[in-house]
Amino acid sequence: MHLDSLSACGFRSLTHVTDIPISSPTILAGRNDGGKSAVLTALAFLVGAYRLTEEDRTYEQGDGAKGRRCSETWVEGRFTLDAGERDSSGLPAQVSIRRRARSGDATCWEYFGSQPADSRLHGLDRLLKPALAALVAEFGLTPAGPLKEDLLAAVIDHAATLPQAKEWQPLPKSLEARLPRLLAFSGKDESPDDAVRTALSNCYEAHLEDETLQGQVREIETAITQRLEKEADSLCSHIRQHCSEFVGVDVKPEVSFKGGFKRAPLHVSRADGEPVDLTRSGQGSTRRIALAVWEWTSDLLESTELSATEETDGEPTQTIVVYDEPDTHLDYRHQRTVMDIIRKQCALPHVSVMVATHSMNLIDGVDIADVVHLKLNDHGRTVVERLVNDTHDGIDFHLGQIAAALGLRNSVLLHERCFLAVEGETEQQSLPLLFRLSQGLSLQAAGIALWGCENNEGALHLARYLVKHQRTVMLMIDADSRSNKLLKDERLRRAGLDLATQVKYVGEAEGFNELEELFTDQQWATAANAHWPRPTPQTWTAGDFTAHRGGSKFSGDILRMIKEQAAEDSPSGKPAMVYALATTLTAAQHVPQQLRDAFTQLQELAH
Repeated sequence: MHLDSLSACGFRSLTHVTDIPISSPTILAGRNDGGKSAVLTALAFLVGAYRLTEEDRTYEQGDGAKGRRCSETWVEGRFTLDAGERDSSGLPAQVSIRRRARSGDATCWEYFGSQPADSRLHGLDRLLKPALAALVAEFGLTPAGPLKEDLLAAVIDHAATLPQAKEWQPLPKSLEARLPRLLAFSGKDESPDDAVRTALSNCYEAHLEDETLQGQVREIETAITQRLEKEADSLCSHIRQHCSEFVGVDVKPEVSFKGGFKRAPLHVSRADGEPVDLTRSGQGSTRRIALAVWEWTSDLLESTELSATEETDGEPTQTIVVYDEPDTHLDYRHQRTVMDIIRKQCALPHVSVMVATHSMNLIDGVDIADVVHLKLNDHGRTVVERLVNDTHDGIDFHLGQIAAALGLRNSVLLHERCFLAVEGETEQQSLPLLFRLSQGLSLQAAGIALWGCENNEGALHLARYLVKHQRTVMLMIDADSRSNKLLKDERLRRAGLDLATQVKYVGEAEGFNELEELFTDQQWATAANAHWPRPTPQTWTAGDFTAHRGGSKFSGDILRMIKEQAAEDSPSGKPAMVYALATTLTAAQHVPQQLRDAFTQLQELAH
């Protein structure tokens, strides 16, 4: 069972938030008290790792509602079931499951799906044998045998033939046992002892599931259960004697060692043997110990998943690792280590990671589509902002919103790891698309800021400024710009640029003068037929573009040709023409090799 997204209602500041992704990873960003910790706690509530209290219920709003908390709280997840889970439950691959707590009622798990309209046939897997036998008799059924399983199968088969209704209903016990496991690490005030306990609790559960130990554990659980049942029978008899109005009194003890692991104190000492009291150590020391524990957990998750895959036919249970401000009290180098740990954990197929953070380093380290911006509205309730515009400008706008909320209005200059300076609008429009196609992520997710400098002189001024302020920069200009006296090698060196690694003359390695020449004639013909077709029955061919190779200005010549010969629409200018070409490319290998090499080098500079 894999949790894909999360929604919540009536939980702290989460009056009603929807579709928060559970990704690899999901980054929760925003101001303090914006709802980040509430989302993490709501996730814990959904999977059964948190017990709801009255203080968790949202205050109602409106006339006469002051000081009154809501009567119902629920957290809902969108889950994907594996083949084994679908077979055992009879549910589809995608299903909505929620954990609901109504005031005065016990907390329960429910799923949304079809069930018989007859309420007597609800929750059949939870009925005892006498109740099932009564239903068999009432409906005149013929079970395969006298066992409870036979009675249940007969009633279930009959129920499937009756009118159905779509509604929330009790979640089968088999799926409750398959809910994701949660490993929660707090960065704000977590002690090393807590980090060790969290990490080892995962080991404890794995050992309980070990087939070589399960038999012994079950024998002990069964023995204790049998003893408790005897005492429970005596208790029930006593209740019946003193409360004669109750005919049926039944207690069914359940014993499990699953929650038996309580704590694992950590003791450390210095080289001379002197013990160290971690409760009085600096926060930097305790955070580095916790960081080491998290790193070890990554290796544990990997080995646990591998062994689970080898030893069982079913899919491993999903593990969701939660970090609440993991970068607190860590210097920049250790913040990067945190991101490396998160990436390693996210690479595992059945591991998801959710991180609540203020750190722009962590925010910049993932695809911006996986960043969830949380903020409070005028009524003190959390609202969710997600990236809805997947273009380069849309990504920049979303990043700007997050930076403003964090008080980092100069976030690009302060936090980007690498700057790509280009000449003008053509590169600004087309390179983000080409980079994403080539490298599989956006420029922003790679930590690269794209700056259009309008002209060669502007590009050089920007590069000089960034180098002076110890920022990493690459200057990308057309090969024909070598004739510009402003871009002579000596001037570039004086600006602090390494000509071998930080200056790229586009096209020069292949004897071309400009970016447009890197694309093949067939690519240009395909783009022209898609965007600016000739009057039928004519079509563009590679030869139409080959004819302009070797001229004074390839881009200008083909732009003029397209404008003159296109049936209706034609590109408004060179930037629009190159961008349109980029949209027709569908695979990384379609991006010219020279650009792919430059993009790879850019990523290395930004690392």
